[in-house]
Amino acid sequence: MATVPSIALNNGVEIPQLGFGVYQVPPEETAETVATALEVGYRHIDTAEMYGNEKGVGEAVARSGIDRGEIFVTSKLNNGFHRRDDALRAFDRTLADLGLDQLDLFLIHWPLPGIDVDYVETWKAMEEIYRDGRCRAIGVSNFKPHHLQRLFDETEVVPAVNQIEVHPYLAQDDVRAFDAEHQIVTEAWSPIAQGKVLGDPAITGIAERLGRTPAQVVLRWHVQRGDVVFPKSSSRERMEENFALFDFELDRDDMATLTGLDRGERTGPDPDNFNYIPG
Repeated sequence: MATVPSIALNNGVEIPQLGFGVYQVPPEETAETVATALEVGYRHIDTAEMYGNEKGVGEAVARSGIDRGEIFVTSKLNNGFHRRDDALRAFDRTLADLGLDQLDLFLIHWPLPGIDVDYVETWKAMEEIYRDGRCRAIGVSNFKPHHLQRLFDETEVVPAVNQIEVHPYLAQDDVRAFDAEHQIVTEAWSPIAQGKVLGDPAITGIAERLGRTPAQVVLRWHVQRGDVVFPKSSSRERMEENFALFDFELDRDDMATLTGLDRGERTGPDPDNFNYIPG
């Protein structure tokens, strides 16, 4: 089984660079799906309150027989709980649903700039969660540099992670550079643009030359750029394919080719305009 590299966060906590995402995995299928991912070798599981499947993740971790210290679990704050007291209660529920005494990473899922709660208030609640020791690291998701700058100016703890949409059609090099400048690790969600990039001739050409799949080529591009990436699949075969990234490399020209595909094209919403609160 390949050894997945780890990246040190800005507080010294180590995070596996390759993880497994459970977005859109039905709650009733989550435990089995995550159990399979753990069997394949994944040791970083990324969930969220809004996915509704934290209990399944916790069940799979508990029954895996793997030492808890070897599994890195991330969850994210529900958009409806940005007020301080709501955020603290939501974190308590996350721990209870996961069946854990301590979470490895907790993120603000979206900045929600148009709602009546300032995300700075939310971040201060995250700082409380971090300081009480029940979460090893805290971070944000879908934050742009101007959102982050407010946190730097008005709060104390620098986010450990910024999880953003990244793929060859949305390289996000400006945000990634800003993150790196401030010792924030970038995580890439939608790493293959929901499959949209996999038929690109530039990518399929590299894949054919290397004897790899287009998905492996794209995921390897993420890894070599230094981002954390967590593809998702319900198929064991695809899980194994996505895990087989550490016995080949892309050369400089291949890396430049993939980065050069950037179109600024999102598969998800723009964080500056997204203010969705679950019903």
